[in-house]
Amino acid sequence: MRYKNLFFDLDDTLWAFSENARNTFLEMYHKYRYERFFRSFQHFYALYQTRNKELWVEYGNGAITKEELNRQRFLYPLEAVGVEQAAELSQRFFQDFFAIIPTRSGLMPHAREVLEALASRYNLYILSNGFQELQCRKMQSAGIDSFFKKVILSDDIGVFKPWPAIFHFALSATQSQLSDSLMIGDSWENDVTGAANVGMHQVFYNVSGMTDLPFKPTYEIKDLRELMQIL
Repeated sequence: MRYKNLFFDLDDTLWAFSENARNTFLEMYHKYRYERFFRSFQHFYALYQTRNKELWVEYGNGAITKEELNRQRFLYPLEAVGVEQAAELSQRFFQDFFAIIPTRSGLMPHAREVLEALASRYNLYILSNGFQELQCRKMQSAGIDSFFKKVILSDDIGVFKPWPAIFHFALSATQSQLSDSLMIGDSWENDVTGAANVGMHQVFYNVSGMTDLPFKPTYEIKDLRELMQIL
């Protein structure tokens, strides 16, 4: 076998983050009667997502702390529409949100069957930018934690994909070699570019239908079952 070690991203590669997060936000939106403040759920969610993307960039660059990231991204939509006592309300909202989201069990299509097929033949690892207190609970809720020999998170060392240090750390922590390791993920920048920059082969799980790729990845798939043809 060409590869021995498979490094999987978690969110929107295996665990259906976009779907699970949206469902949780919708539940919280109704629980906290946010229809009082926003034209619709989509109005609220669009405000959240726009600011959230900006804050993750700042967090990844070390400009803000995890606490500030979480405070600002839940506070921003309320402040944007002029809600009084927004800080108190957003605090309660995000505490509830973080209690519920790791209990969601939705997976990407065919994730479980692919992991079941690969687990006995390869060393499977998670390499994720997610938070320590959430990622392992999400995997447990979805029933996929037992497939992985180790979970490597940006929280562990304070360095994020796509920076080379987290890939080197992952290889060292798992005693893996670049030559027989493969990174599998849905993020072009974090997973594909990050892995390519350290010389690791990559599988781009192109769930977003991205076109005009900046360079040719080692492999590109649109269905996780295609991994079986590669491996």
